Amino acid sequence: MKKKLLILMLSALCFSSGFAQHAGKQWLDVNYANDDHIYHKLDIHLPSVEKPKYKAILVIYGSAWFANNMKQMGFQALGKPLLDSGFAVISINHRSSGDAMYPAQINDVKAAIRFIRANAEAYNIDASFIGITGFSSGGHLASLAGTTNGVKTFTVGEKTVDIEGDLGSYTQVSSAVDAVVDWFGPIDFTRMENCTTTKDDKSPEAALIKGNPADHLDMLALINPMTFIDNKAPHFLVIHGEADNVVPHCQSVFFSEALKEKGLLNEFISVPNGQHGPVTFNENTFKKMSDFFLMEAGKK
Repeated sequence: MKKKLLILMLSALCFSSGFAQHAGKQWLDVNYANDDHIYHKLDIHLPSVEKPKYKAILVIYGSAWFANNMKQMGFQALGKPLLDSGFAVISINHRSSGDAMYPAQINDVKAAIRFIRANAEAYNIDASFIGITGFSSGGHLASLAGTTNGVKTFTVGEKTVDIEGDLGSYTQVSSAVDAVVDWFGPIDFTRMENCTTTKDDKSPEAALIKGNPADHLDMLALINPMTFIDNKAPHFLVIHGEADNVVPHCQSVFFSEALKEKGLLNEFISVPNGQHGPVTFNENTFKKMSDFFLMEAGKK
């Protein structure tokens, strides 16, 4: 199962934007957590057009949370259209489900955001706007980062989770993001199987929470971005292929409906014949992503 999902992720790149050949200055393998772990490294890429500062977009790869060192793949998938639009692109690693159970993954994402905001001057970044995007499990984490702006800990039933975490040297810095593009992320883990119920104990989400999803509904709620939606959340663009056989299309339908109800949905792009990457990644959807981030950045 794990190998199949990783192959699907890698094959999707054959249909992606391709490697961003026209990047300018870059910093590679920067550790954002003040340790020596590969899963706490990020790459910063600046556009080739020189400016004093660049507004920034964080990119999170998809791997069903199984990988801890695929930041280059994330950049290859989504970097070029963002660089071409004038954004600094920060592609990050995070702990896999094999390294640590949830909420380690969102703790890592928030630590990376705090690091970029705290060190913006050193990397020519304009921290007045930090957007975030990701695909598949990266779309889940990007969405979770957006809906948990300002959330430290959260309780559902008898389960409490530390969403923010205390990783790195900048725990007093904000981890808020200003806009989110979710590419076919899994969102509601209580409805992943046939859009109605949980998957089994061999699913990627079971590995993420270290248990059978059906037996841990409080924890499923705490990994569901919709649980946290409030007026602190930014605006979202959601993109999903109608023929996705890895993450059901209904996941983005559920999410878009919840965002729309709160006035946070810019657009839901449902791609006819779109698969889990192939066809869904296309010139039009890349432009939609870039245009959305440019519009939101223009408000800052």
